[in-house]
Amino acid sequence: MSTIKQLLEKRKKKTEVEEYLAEKLKDAGFGGVDIVFTPIGTRVTIYAMHPGRVIGSRGRTIKEISEVLASRFGIENPNVTVAEIEIPELNPYVMAYRIAQAIERGVRHRRVAFWALRRIMDAGARGVEIEISGKLTSARARTEKYSAGFIPKSGEYALKYVRVGKASVLLKTGIYGVKVKIYPSDALLPEELGVNVEKIQILKSSQPKVEVVEEVGEGSERTEAEE
Repeated sequence: MSTIKQLLEKRKKKTEVEEYLAEKLKDAGFGGVDIVFTPIGTRVTIYAMHPGRVIGSRGRTIKEISEVLASRFGIENPNVTVAEIEIPELNPYVMAYRIAQAIERGVRHRRVAFWALRRIMDAGARGVEIEISGKLTSARARTEKYSAGFIPKSGEYALKYVRVGKASVLLKTGIYGVKVKIYPSDALLPEELGVNVEKIQILKSSQPKVEVVEEVGEGSERTEAEE
């Protein structure tokens, strides 16, 4: 299998694991998972608001998750650990699930979207974008977007820093989908990247160093006695 196919297969497997854990641990405040493949096994870190519910009584739940990861998803030697979410408002999975829960209780989608925007920005995020899809106000499905702050759409900043979480809820009118993108507080803005002008000037003014390495062949070897 080529390197590209292996990478695509790993990403597909991670997406399937995320969907399974999001449904399995929705009452535990599931907040994402990190999967690191190593030669001796696979490290799986589950983020949740209530780690105790992930572990379960006498470790039954986390043991069951390990068995499912190995049997259903083919993950070799999974080493599952749990980490607590410090700031739930900066976790897109948690906020997407909260929005979906509010819509399920009958709260207007625009009201809960603006509430989530305020909570996320007040928690220190640099940007947030919320998408809510479904039959919002008419018989035809559509998508509404709500945003605040700065959210990169493409490039290195989007791939490296933007965190994405999804959730869905089934109502009488159909399925509502929620997608939350968060640009965290520890991420840099493009205008914050400074240039060290003094260092550049020093590099320009410095003289180039040239190192000459002379190879001596067998026929031209000289010894101290010959000299």
